[in-house]
Amino acid sequence: MGRPMVTPGVSVGDVLELIRARAVVTRADLRRLTGLSRTAVTLRVEQLLGHGLVTERADGGSTGGRPPARLAFNPNSGVVYAVSLGAGRSQVAVCDLAGDVLAEAEFATVGRPEEVLVIAAEQLDALQAAVPGGRPVYGVGVGVPSAVDVATGHSMSLSTGPGRGDIAVAEYFTDRFGVPVRVDSDVNVLALAEQARHPEIRDLLLLKASTGIGAGIIAGGRLQRGAWGGAGEIGHIKVAGAADRQCGCGDHGCLETVAAGWALLKELADRGTPVSGLPGLMELVRAGDPDALRLMREAGRRIGEVVAAAVNLLNPAVIVVRGDLSHAAEPLVAGLRERIYQQSSALATRSLRIEPGSIDAPTGVQACAAMILDQVLAADSVNARLGGVPV
Repeated sequence: MGRPMVTPGVSVGDVLELIRARAVVTRADLRRLTGLSRTAVTLRVEQLLGHGLVTERADGGSTGGRPPARLAFNPNSGVVYAVSLGAGRSQVAVCDLAGDVLAEAEFATVGRPEEVLVIAAEQLDALQAAVPGGRPVYGVGVGVPSAVDVATGHSMSLSTGPGRGDIAVAEYFTDRFGVPVRVDSDVNVLALAEQARHPEIRDLLLLKASTGIGAGIIAGGRLQRGAWGGAGEIGHIKVAGAADRQCGCGDHGCLETVAAGWALLKELADRGTPVSGLPGLMELVRAGDPDALRLMREAGRRIGEVVAAAVNLLNPAVIVVRGDLSHAAEPLVAGLRERIYQQSSALATRSLRIEPGSIDAPTGVQACAAMILDQVLAADSVNARLGGVPV
């Protein structure tokens, strides 16, 4: 069965999508793939060339005569900003239109939400000034450590400190930079990035274990946000033996009070082994410290008790563990597997894979960049930016 032709109503944005998907094409390829006339293809290609979104070089093979000019997407024609806000620390980056990081910075997530957003924006301004070429900014992708109303871009929280509530994240960055902004929870951003790397996996659970705990859910090939963006907030499920422990959310007895990074650091300090943040805890684990190893394995068990119910409910093919606690993942994942295989059904766990994120998995800022690039380089967005319409 032959490849279907694109209808003659194809826009300049559609042409760019074809060029990006195929890496390198000729104008003749575009005429064949779209069914457009030579003139129509020329008009669209010239528009893309004029905005720098594609390049054209006469270096292709030929059966004789002058070789055909070949068109390729130009990722250097613009940038996107990526903002990965964590409960303890945050990263920002300037990325090209292929999602590669050109410059990045990190800062502690402290202060009120408004202050955190200002710091992120100021860091981005400084990074952009250091990137040569003065490239235009196409958009901002933001991941936050809490539930998000994706319709408004409002977040519940940006940190474990003061200021929980309705935080207008998208509105702030839109006003500051004047470009499209897309905001989602950090776990959803990572889940989408993981799905893009493994499109054959239709059912996946992305578990983030860091200062806080959350999950991104891919079911039937689609991200599941829930009715109000609260899907995956497993860190605030009540667990046994924690009723007297107060959570950063203001409630008591949440999973985070016994298994989140901040709770583990408090436990170590109470035992007389204070460490400097989660990197210090990971160093103890890698060094084989008995208390740290026991603490991490028990944290995995407590998380596994909650995730076991999700395994029965959703039947994922893979659980990918990300976050700071996964940087020394063996005891954490061992405890996680132990409880899930004990408490979930044989059918749900028959072929289940539970594994830490691979070393080449996208970082938080790379995942945020990929999220906004999906939006700003979609055909409709390119048409709006370039004024592209079918001719």
